[in-house]
Amino acid sequence: MTDLPPFETVADLIREVSAAEIMPLFNRLESHHVSDKQSGEMVTAADLASEARFTDALSRMAPGTVVVGEEAVDRDRAVLDLLTGDAPAWIVDPLDGTRNFAHGRHCFAVIIALADKGETVRGWIYDPLDDVMLMAAKGEGAWTGEGQVRIPQDTALGDMTGSLGKRRRERLHRHSETAGPGTAPARVTRYGCTGREYMDLALGKLHFAEYAMLKPWDHAAGILIHGEAGGCSRFVEDGSAYRPTGIQHERILLAPDSASWNKLDRLLREI
Repeated sequence: MTDLPPFETVADLIREVSAAEIMPLFNRLESHHVSDKQSGEMVTAADLASEARFTDALSRMAPGTVVVGEEAVDRDRAVLDLLTGDAPAWIVDPLDGTRNFAHGRHCFAVIIALADKGETVRGWIYDPLDDVMLMAAKGEGAWTGEGQVRIPQDTALGDMTGSLGKRRRERLHRHSETAGPGTAPARVTRYGCTGREYMDLALGKLHFAEYAMLKPWDHAAGILIHGEAGGCSRFVEDGSAYRPTGIQHERILLAPDSASWNKLDRLLREI
C-alpha cells in the first residue's frame, strides 16, 4: 500500500477542518448556507467546504490514493467506482448528521475511513462538540486519546439499548407489550447521525444497531471501529461481513458479541 500518514496526522487534520469549516457555522447557518442535493437530502456550506478541504489534504498526504466523498458522489455517481479500483480510497463523510447540525442539535460527527482492495483498514470518527476522536486500524484495535476501547460483554437482552429504524422500533414496542418485561431491549432510538451511534456502540453506551441501507461514508469507519473494539457485525441475509464496495441495500446487525448477535437476530426476525 502507498505510504500512509500517521494516525495522529489525520486526526489533527479532522480537528483542524472541523474548527475552520464546521463549528463556525453551527447555530449560525443562514438561508444561503443550506440547499438540497440531487438526492433530496440537505447539504450545508459546512459539508461542502469541509469535504473540499479533506479531499485536497488527504490527496497530498498520501499520493497515489483517491478520495470518495459523500458530496462528490452526489454530483457524480461514477466516483463510487473508485472503491473497487486499484488505488487505496479515502472515504469521507465531511459532516454526518447534517440535519441535526442545521437545526442546532448536538449530535453530528466527521467520519473518515481508508479502504484498500475492498477492505476497510483504518477509520476515524470525530465529535467536534465534545472533542472526542475514535480511531481504529485493521487488526490493531480501536482507541481514543485516553487509550484502548473494548466493548463490555454479557449484557442481558432486557438491559440493552439500541438503534433501529422507526418501523422496527414500533414493532419491537408492540412485541414488548405482548411478551412482557425483559424479553426485548429496554430502550431503542435513532440519533439521526450514524457516526455518533458508532461512537456509542464502541464505547458501550449503545449495545446494538441495525441498518438497512449502507452508504460507505456512513458505515466503513464505524464498522471497523466497532469490530476492533470487540463487537460483532454481520449481514442478516447471509451472515457475511461488510466490505465498502458501494451503496448496499442489505440489512446489517451490530451487537457486542456473537452470542448477543444471535439473540438479537432471532428477536428481530420475530417482530
